[in-house]
Amino acid sequence: MRFGRTPEQTAFADALDDLLGAADIPAVARSWTDGNPALGLSLWQRLAELGVAGLLVPEEYDGSGASPVDLTVAFERLGYHGAPGPWVESVAVLPGLLTQADEAKLLAGVASGENVATLAVQLMTPRALDADVADHVFVLTTTSALHRAEPGDRHESVDATRHLFDLTPTEQIATVDTRQPLDLGTLACSAQLLGAGSRLLHDTVAYAKQRHQFGKPIGAQQAVKHLLADVRVALDFAAPLVHNAAVELEAGAPAAARSVSAAKVAAGDAAYLASRTALQVHGAIGYTREFDLSLWILKVRALVGAWGTPAEHRARILESLVATVGEGV
Repeated sequence: MRFGRTPEQTAFADALDDLLGAADIPAVARSWTDGNPALGLSLWQRLAELGVAGLLVPEEYDGSGASPVDLTVAFERLGYHGAPGPWVESVAVLPGLLTQADEAKLLAGVASGENVATLAVQLMTPRALDADVADHVFVLTTTSALHRAEPGDRHESVDATRHLFDLTPTEQIATVDTRQPLDLGTLACSAQLLGAGSRLLHDTVAYAKQRHQFGKPIGAQQAVKHLLADVRVALDFAAPLVHNAAVELEAGAPAAARSVSAAKVAAGDAAYLASRTALQVHGAIGYTREFDLSLWILKVRALVGAWGTPAEHRARILESLVATVGEGV
């Protein structure tokens, strides 16, 4: 099994860093929070031109037909830079569902970035993210029926960039196999968490180098070094689990679902540790919404519980392991 990125994937990540690094994401995120999505939608279109929006859309529908590993490369960078919007829903989950529904025209629009789509999954993510800016809104019911939907009441998230909406199902368009699309959504969320955790660590290390107390940078203190090292270790242990889950999903491995859950738990724990450490090292300034660090801290807090809570994924891991042991007896 190959655990390194290919040259093409490295170049793709570099291109995303160049685009997102020049985009002033904090300004985009705050504008999105305030209900002004123009900057975010412009960024969405530019990312679509790099192929992000159509990663999992089949080639016959003008997409890339890319692999789950390619998906994690993109979502790690989206998480690192904090891009707002229903990326998981539109890019990771809906292509697999809409392909089964034979929605060729809609899939082509998603791939081109012309259409932004979102959905709710009744037993997993019961409210739809950013349904106010999406061109197409869907709900996946408990019977695996995919419906178009109408947005209802809006609810606030701890991450102010995430606008959550109740949905009313309308037209049913297909009954679908949900297993791989939902696992791809969980995988993409895990990669986002990994990227966000890496950004928090990067910014905290930079702060520890330039913040001085008693004539020395606080990063020179052994206690601070240990805190940051613990985060580095947690992220470095989570990254291979995310990559392995992507490889197993692509191969259709029997334990792929368990690997996805393991990746989500590990990436969530590592990113949450990064956020707590960032807050501790930054001190009081880390609590202020005006400080950009808060955008990533709050995003991590929201994503830890998105696409399955840690308890739900740990339960799925346990269930899979017990079943495996039972089969071997």
